[in-house]
Amino acid sequence: MDASAVSSTRLPVLFLGHGSPMNVIEDNEFHQGWVRLGQQFGEGARWPRPRRILCISAHWMTQGFQLTAMATPRTIHDFGGFPQSLFEQQYPAPGDPTWAAALAQAVRQPANGEPLVLDDHAWGLDHGSWGVLKPMFPAADIPVVQLSIDMHQSTQAHFALGRQLTALRDEGVLIVASGNTVHNLRVMQWAAYPDQAYAWTAEFDQWVAEQISQGKPEALCDYASLGEMARMSHPSHDHYLPLLVAAGAARTDDTTSFFNDRYQAGSVAMRSVIWD
Repeated sequence: MDASAVSSTRLPVLFLGHGSPMNVIEDNEFHQGWVRLGQQFGEGARWPRPRRILCISAHWMTQGFQLTAMATPRTIHDFGGFPQSLFEQQYPAPGDPTWAAALAQAVRQPANGEPLVLDDHAWGLDHGSWGVLKPMFPAADIPVVQLSIDMHQSTQAHFALGRQLTALRDEGVLIVASGNTVHNLRVMQWAAYPDQAYAWTAEFDQWVAEQISQGKPEALCDYASLGEMARMSHPSHDHYLPLLVAAGAARTDDTTSFFNDRYQAGSVAMRSVIWD
């Protein structure tokens, strides 16, 4: 296959800042950003319709990287204190057990080279996945497999895992990582407008954008060197690790673009990234 043919069918890598679960049902700028992104897939659009979606969510934390391997993953409402209408949301996308099993063998644990672990019953699709996929692909007719993050592994291990996923983009797989470039729920100010943020929120978010724009995605692994700004931006790095998997799956010849690059509650950055 010649280079032009590969280029015409290759799917992008996405990192989506998902923020509050309410974004999936509120008609706000972030929700609309995901809707517009989803409209860029399909016949005659910017990218082909994905054959499958591999979603890396900040909300599935495991020991050892795992893949969902059930035929009908359940919609998980892993949050509390929100309106009943949010708990009534469903995203009945099919799974793909056969493909998940093949992927588990092809992609290995960075720590020990063993296969990824298959979960065929315990998990499903949490709101880090369905919260962004439902606005993008509301028909829920594309198979979705979710990949966990491993809180026992380093930032470098997550980046290395992403490196193993790069070739999937030429096989009709859309890689969607879901987290936030800044995520600190302890100091949220719900009255803040989308253009208002703590100074450290804006500074850390801008640092992330600079590393990506300058073609230095691996530098994102060293975020802890930023000291107090990094600690405030990510008291726990669960929402940061999906970014590293996505950055690892990027190619050196990708172009990058951003959207939804504003804030929620002052301490959550909603920046989303497209590597294409």
